[in-house]
Amino acid sequence: MESLTTSTLKGRNSLSGKSTGLALFFQKLGKQKALIAMSVPFLIWLFIFKYVPLWGWTIAFQNYRPAQKFSEQTWVGFDQFKFLFQDETFLRVLRNTLAMSTINLVLGFVTAITLAILLNELRQLIFKRVVQTISYLPHFVSWVVAASIISGALSTDGGIVNFVLLKLHLISEPILWLGKGEYFWGILGLSEVWKNVGWNTIIFLAAMTTIDPALYESAEMDGAGRFQRILHITLPGIKPVFIILLIMNLGHILESGFEPQYLLGNGMTADYSENLDIFVLKYGISLSNFSIATAAGIFKTVVSFIFLISANQIAKRAGEARLF
Repeated sequence: MESLTTSTLKGRNSLSGKSTGLALFFQKLGKQKALIAMSVPFLIWLFIFKYVPLWGWTIAFQNYRPAQKFSEQTWVGFDQFKFLFQDETFLRVLRNTLAMSTINLVLGFVTAITLAILLNELRQLIFKRVVQTISYLPHFVSWVVAASIISGALSTDGGIVNFVLLKLHLISEPILWLGKGEYFWGILGLSEVWKNVGWNTIIFLAAMTTIDPALYESAEMDGAGRFQRILHITLPGIKPVFIILLIMNLGHILESGFEPQYLLGNGMTADYSENLDIFVLKYGISLSNFSIATAAGIFKTVVSFIFLISANQIAKRAGEARLF
């Protein structure tokens, strides 16, 4: 009897705890009516444009023909995915995507953190603002214009890069930079840095403003130099932000971009410039093979999801900042 009474009391307590939790939840919702009302349009947009189209994933499991009704489509199971992993073109674009994403990820973080630290150490506000403005400007230039600028700079006919290298006697004749595939990944990485490094520093500069200035003053009084203050105060101070951004970027590891590869790439560099997005475009639009294109898109989504969850769990177990 005593055990039954105890279990009954525990059940009642758990139920009362749940009801109390629900009451507190709805109480908080009642206090945030304005925020809820503002989020409703976004949730509607999210449902219509992100979740409803997921029905289209069924195309990847069919031998899809646009002229046929849904009930008349031929279901082929995982045949499209089997074809992908046996296709040399897909394996090549997968390699290119991972390589370009990794280069962009590493260069993006290294250059953004370095520039943010340098800007944070500047004491001349006018000079600091000028540098920030100059570094931000390329981000607002469309990739169409940016690709034209890059192509002109790398041109063999009056391009600034070949001109400088010739003057420094580092090369004996102009190099066709955009005509050799082995140069493409490096050109793309540097182009991404030039275009986005200023913009990427914003969040790191914001993180640095949250660091207590008293820490720098105490370290300076203890004899720590500027480099030591950066190493032991600034970098640990922005570490949580770095971890969060790293997790989010790992979730986009198979999204190396589309416009720069499409605009800067050509037939001579196709073996290095084509990525998954261009692969999907070619199969889906040029070849009208919507099933293969959809299967490739699903593969990219699933892998990105796995990377995101895994990175978040690793950060959680390591006791670092995480998304959830």
